Amino acid sequence: MSVAEEREPAEVPAEAEEAFSWRAVLEIVQALALAVIISVFLNLFVVQVTEVRQRSMEPTLFQADRVLVSKIDYRIGQPERGDMVVFNPSTDSTIPFVKRIVAVGGDVVEVRDGQLFVNGEPSEIDEARGSTLPQSPQVVYPYTVPEGEFFAMGDNRTASSDSRSFGSQQNDRIIGKVLLRFWPLDRLSFFEW
Repeated sequence: MSVAEEREPAEVPAEAEEAFSWRAVLEIVQALALAVIISVFLNLFVVQVTEVRQRSMEPTLFQADRVLVSKIDYRIGQPERGDMVVFNPSTDSTIPFVKRIVAVGGDVVEVRDGQLFVNGEPSEIDEARGSTLPQSPQVVYPYTVPEGEFFAMGDNRTASSDSRSFGSQQNDRIIGKVLLRFWPLDRLSFFEW
């Protein structure tokens, strides 16, 4: 008998195969759990994906665009004029609004002859379209934005319900700053950080 014939493949006990299978399943479950925990952490504290549901930011953002929103910008800094933000308005709306900050605490907002003025100067937001008209008698101009608040408008001024309707909003209503439009892919855009 040759040496090759003497060595028969050793059979692996069924119990060992089964234990290996369970170990692999456990590793996969652990990896998935870690991925979920990281995803939840990122969504709660770092970034969030938001779908634009209004037409008020056209032509900058269109309805059904998907944007990436930074939640850390305003934890380390303050909102600034020109920032596009996602916030929960102090209205009956159940969806967050996406608007552009046109004035911050201490600024004086005026609406005259279809134009927006901030601190006596014409607002210079290139993306804004349409006439800027008052929307509510409760917002009286000139309007001084209280400290710790912001005044926001849509870029599509004629089709936007914004601070002209409901007044300035507290900074803590901001969910985050819009950084990137990633959907649809053909309109991928990074916005000023």
